Amino acid sequence: MTVVVGVDGAGRTRRLGEVAAASGRPVLPAAATSAEELATLVARARTEGAMVVVDDAHRLPEEVLLMLAAAARTGVPMAISRRPTIKGPELADLDEAVAALGTVEHLGPLAHDTLAALVAAVLGRPVTAEHVAAVHDASAGLAAVAEAVAAAPDGTPPALVARLQRRLAGTGRDTAELAAILALGLDLDDDVVCTAAGLSPAQAAAATRSLHDQGLLVPGGERMIPAVARAVLADLSPPERRRLHDTVARALLAGGADPVRAAEQLQAAARARTPTAATVYQQAGDQLRFATPDRALFWYDEALDAGADPAAVAAGRAEAAILLGLPVDVDAATGSPTDAARLRLVAGVAAAYDGRPGRAAKALTSASPPGPVLAVPALMATGQPEPARSAATGEGQLPLRLLAEAALAIGRPTDALPLLIEAAEAYEQAPPAVPVPDLPHALGAVVAVTAGDVATAEHLLERALTAGLGGPAAHNRHRTLLAWARLRAGRYDTALAELQRLSGVPLPGRERLTFACLTAGIARRRGDIAQLRAAWAYAGPVLARRAVDLTHLEMIEEILVAAARLRQHRRITPVLDDLEAVVGRLDRPLDWAVSLGWIRLQIAIVGEDQRASTAAASHLGSLEPLGSRQQAQCRAAIRWSAAFAGDVCPDGVLADAAELEAVGLPWESSRLLGHAAIRTSDPSAARRLLERARELSFVEVSVAGSAQDAGRGSLSDREVEVARLVLAGRTHREIGSQLYVSPKTVEHHVARIRAKLGAGSRAEMIAALRSRLPAEP
Repeated sequence: MTVVVGVDGAGRTRRLGEVAAASGRPVLPAAATSAEELATLVARARTEGAMVVVDDAHRLPEEVLLMLAAAARTGVPMAISRRPTIKGPELADLDEAVAALGTVEHLGPLAHDTLAALVAAVLGRPVTAEHVAAVHDASAGLAAVAEAVAAAPDGTPPALVARLQRRLAGTGRDTAELAAILALGLDLDDDVVCTAAGLSPAQAAAATRSLHDQGLLVPGGERMIPAVARAVLADLSPPERRRLHDTVARALLAGGADPVRAAEQLQAAARARTPTAATVYQQAGDQLRFATPDRALFWYDEALDAGADPAAVAAGRAEAAILLGLPVDVDAATGSPTDAARLRLVAGVAAAYDGRPGRAAKALTSASPPGPVLAVPALMATGQPEPARSAATGEGQLPLRLLAEAALAIGRPTDALPLLIEAAEAYEQAPPAVPVPDLPHALGAVVAVTAGDVATAEHLLERALTAGLGGPAAHNRHRTLLAWARLRAGRYDTALAELQRLSGVPLPGRERLTFACLTAGIARRRGDIAQLRAAWAYAGPVLARRAVDLTHLEMIEEILVAAARLRQHRRITPVLDDLEAVVGRLDRPLDWAVSLGWIRLQIAIVGEDQRASTAAASHLGSLEPLGSRQQAQCRAAIRWSAAFAGDVCPDGVLADAAELEAVGLPWESSRLLGHAAIRTSDPSAARRLLERARELSFVEVSVAGSAQDAGRGSLSDREVEVARLVLAGRTHREIGSQLYVSPKTVEHHVARIRAKLGAGSRAEMIAALRSRLPAEP
């Protein structure tokens, strides 16, 4: 007695024959369909001692199944085969009668060796392991399917298509519709499948069991066998496929599926190109346009390819493109007033990126909320405080309102900085779903550098870069500002490293100007006139727009001093006049007035214009700023101008230079010392001043730093010398004697080393130096 259980195509008939042959008895196939014929067959089996073989028992009438069960219980030898699903009590009765006196065999996927033998027999030649694996992947190891695809595992044999046509033709509409949906290979939830197929959960379960019994699904799963799926789809006409895709797309939308997941399903597996699929693709783009704008553009393009209305996609596509730094069509036709408003907002942001703050402020102010709130930083940067205060009362998400509030205080950097930090934190917690002209991190960094707090500037920018806020365009903005902060702090190697990351990257106008200023700053410190010329040529077209604003004020010093060295004075005056006008319209806030006066002083010194130097220093000396950095600049300006006239007080110069360094202006400090040294008539004083100037400016700025440079971080060569002697246990006096400097100078070097390493104690500094400095060669 044997029961062979398996899906269609698993080899039930073949196995039944093997069982019959192994019994050693005569075989009587139970082909009878009437009670009389079956009674005759059973009587003969008893007489001859034959085995009754019942193939596909699930297809027999109920009365036949009952008679066979009765015969099995009386000891008639019997072997039957059936599908896994028992649909009625009569088949269950027969199965129980046979199984009670014998064995039950369940046929599953073919083992590797068996499958290899099957494929070799079909092809008439030996086969490789790779070919067998491909056949297994295509057929899930089901014998009938493997036999059909043995010659071409990736193909769709006509014989397999014909076989499926026959199978599905007799299954009814429910099973056929479910088979077509499963053939798409989508990872759909049960409710979506039911909606797409128009089935209740019970109907879908019954249809799934039917497909499983027919050997169309992967054993143990609900996924269709790959070769079978290809055959099902091959039997569909193009209109039928489009209908199927649209049906699934509508079901995904109706079921509230995640748009991105739904779009990935339709695009990757089905390549759906229908109006409903276009809607899914557009929704995926809308969901991703601020988080991953590059993927959003992909989905918008897929939506257009699938027939979406370009006007309906224009606004979302523009929002994603602007974050990527790509050109946008802000005049594109839109499908609704809301979309048109979104495009006006993008136009304002695009103008800001392009380095046209006045145009950006105008466009954003006239846009619907949150446009006016977003316009506040640009209005303040261009010297329009009254419109800025009015715009700040507009609607917008909390991070945008906080940014506007902080921007109103930009005239007082030390007051604005805490507000910008708060805005940055709020932005990180809940990034607004709109493009913005500038993140609070970027404006906060500009203000922090002006306030002399480079550490905060770097912290804000590194947070924005780590979180990937604002998209690639903002990423480039933050990189250039990070380079600016490090240049300002005298860490030229790391500033140059940031610039190199942006080498060859197409930058918008705003970042082009910053990049040019940075390049000029590096060139100034290296004494590279050729690079100064290149920086000036790079910045020229942007400066010609006459569109500088308050946020450019400090960094513009680098490019204007370069212009002065290159005798381009006619190009300097308009820029300074524009900045003077902006500062004037803001009622000349002291911190920014100092920055502007400092630029005039530096230009006068480079041009060796003593009269202009005296005027600039006198103006700075008359100011009473609150910021410590600005106070140091004002005192140093007077000292610098006096030295220009030959009045050099070495101790006063050293004191003012030390103050400049303490407020984060080491390069300016070294310049003051060097300028005074060459104008004093006292050789001893000149040596003191030059020695201190060299210590401050002795930084190796190279295009490609060595591994040793990378290991030591921002320490200068002289600081590395001092650090190695500290590690060797030398005292300040011993180090000074070896390096021919005073113990006081050594003490100053050690203090700078501790500050650069962020060490709170000498022990922490020693530990940091041991981990950072590579061994002596």
